Amino acid sequence: MPKLSRCCTRRLSLRSALCTLGVILCLWFLALSEKVWLSLGLVKPGAGAMQGHFLLVEENSTCWQIIQGDRQEVEKALLNSITVSLKRQAVTEGDYLDMTRNCNSFVRARKYITVPLSPEEENFPLAYSLVIHNSIEMFERLLRSIYAPQNVYCIHVDRKSPNQFHAAVRAIASCFHNVFVAAKLESVTYAAWSRVQADLNCMEELLESPVPWRYFINVCGQDLPLKTNREIALRLRAMNGSNVIESDPPPRYKKKRWQYHYDIHNQVVLTAQLKDQPNISSPVFVGSAYIMATREFVSYVFASAEVRAFLKWSEDTYSPDEHVWATLLRMPNVPGSISYTQRTTRTLGRAVKWSFEAGDITRGALYPPCTGRYRHLICVYGAGDLQWVVHQRPFFANKFDPDMDNTAVQCMEEYLRNRTLGETGTGLGVETE
Repeated sequence: MPKLSRCCTRRLSLRSALCTLGVILCLWFLALSEKVWLSLGLVKPGAGAMQGHFLLVEENSTCWQIIQGDRQEVEKALLNSITVSLKRQAVTEGDYLDMTRNCNSFVRARKYITVPLSPEEENFPLAYSLVIHNSIEMFERLLRSIYAPQNVYCIHVDRKSPNQFHAAVRAIASCFHNVFVAAKLESVTYAAWSRVQADLNCMEELLESPVPWRYFINVCGQDLPLKTNREIALRLRAMNGSNVIESDPPPRYKKKRWQYHYDIHNQVVLTAQLKDQPNISSPVFVGSAYIMATREFVSYVFASAEVRAFLKWSEDTYSPDEHVWATLLRMPNVPGSISYTQRTTRTLGRAVKWSFEAGDITRGALYPPCTGRYRHLICVYGAGDLQWVVHQRPFFANKFDPDMDNTAVQCMEEYLRNRTLGETGTGLGVETE
């Protein structure tokens, strides 16, 4: 502490005491700051001279071994997730409010990519809707993973979320010219219409954006991408105006989701009231809540009287997000629509491990068991799942949670960043361009 020591003088004891107190306060502040930055996996602004502009700041040297499935390193990581998670302190809303007081410093420290990395990406901007309600740290790490300066991002925050969470999200968004919080926020109820309305609110505002985006993509707060922005842009451009939406005929047990009226309170409640059939030019199909749709598709959603009537009809159904988009894909005249001829590959939406489909793959299970924990029957990935995750076809995977296994999140960040910069992980056998 040579500079701090110069402030001290030996002439007056009072000055010495005050100086000592100042040193203590400085050390306390620096220690607190160090704790915050390290918990994010960062170095402080100005401390990264040894790091490249785009590289992750604190790389996990064992990540590549974990992704390759090295048993010893995976076991260490899983053990670490149990012991370290008890001590790990998540980055809080207050931390983000402090860090974003200086946006330039925040963007630089978090290594956001601030220039288009290729002409292909620059000429094919994307629009994102992020529907979130908690975990400010996971939200920011997701945003950083999908961020590119030519894209545009709408953030929908559940109206019920705490004020501090809202404030932190707005502070993060304010540091970027192409990130904004939706003007109209819904109080989102699980499996209710409000989930669809949240995306519709973002869609409407994204259409008003000056960014000439080509495809709309919606994600939730526990997603992470499996592909780089360039890979996503190139693959969507190759779709030649088709939408990427899961859409299959419904199994019998799902039909009651729209055959009956549901009351919406704090949860969705089934009633005995039968509904009329929707007046549309297609049967009802089912699929994922998450889509990649053309700008023309999104515009048609608001322009078509038939579509608007169908959306209105769906407002009192159960989990309408899982049939609305799937049905629109099959309706004639909808831009990018596809008539049903064969079963759609369901892995287009998200790489997900359901508890009831996991097990011994030699006996017919679709994938190995979850090495993290199941939440609502879905695997929250642990480090041991990454070898499976990175080989999946979808553009995104769900679910990740740094409080459950931060190594899994950190290694996915490192994996994606290295792929983004062209270091594709030799030997992993992962599909590239």
